[in-house]
Amino acid sequence: MHTRFYHILRAMAKCAYRPVSPLPPATEKSTLTLQNASTPGNATMSEDTERHAMKMQKKKAARDKIMATKTDEQGLIIVHTGKGKGKSSAAFGMIFRCIAHDMKCAVVQFIKGGMSTGERDLIMRNFSDKCAFHTMGEGFTWETQDRERDIQMAQAAWEKAKELIRDPANKMVLLDEINIALRYDYIDINDVVSFLAEEKPHMTHVVLTGRNAKEELIEIADLVTEMELVKHPFRSGIKAQIGVEF
Repeated sequence: MHTRFYHILRAMAKCAYRPVSPLPPATEKSTLTLQNASTPGNATMSEDTERHAMKMQKKKAARDKIMATKTDEQGLIIVHTGKGKGKSSAAFGMIFRCIAHDMKCAVVQFIKGGMSTGERDLIMRNFSDKCAFHTMGEGFTWETQDRERDIQMAQAAWEKAKELIRDPANKMVLLDEINIALRYDYIDINDVVSFLAEEKPHMTHVVLTGRNAKEELIEIADLVTEMELVKHPFRSGIKAQIGVEF
């Protein structure tokens, strides 16, 4: 009996003091993994990241499917209107894109007179071989105060515009502030609409700017943007400034 009890105790002692193999040293990666697993916030961030990735994958797949159907190209009729600032600025942005892509283009200014502007000076000084620039107006209507003269100048500008648009070498023609001339009936809106619909070359873009765009023009346009006025420094007594307005 005692002998049997002695052997049991000895076997238990051997099990209790059996050496255990040491754990491998913790690497930086395993340490970070343990820390992340032990932090509830990190687990939530990981779930959010996965959900975001899945959402973006579905969005990209849907977008790719839509884009696969957009295969046509054509010259656009583009209208920038509204009371907010940026109509001409955005249009000149597209003109400079054309210049950068070595595409011939042209500008006809219907209202703005001979005052120096950054865009005109830059184009005429450096890019006159790429962009024909015609300032046909003599200033805003409240400055000229001569309706008959304004009509003559606007109609001359429209004739120049038609000439430039008919030339297929010009990939974009900007008619700056033509909407003002149309608003005051210096030019016949029906003439403008019928010309753009019937004579504009298929691959030529025409951009028409100015507030109060006529409904007839909006109807035939491919792209219409209305600039909304939210705040303007003029209302706070700040005048037009170089680099912002001209």
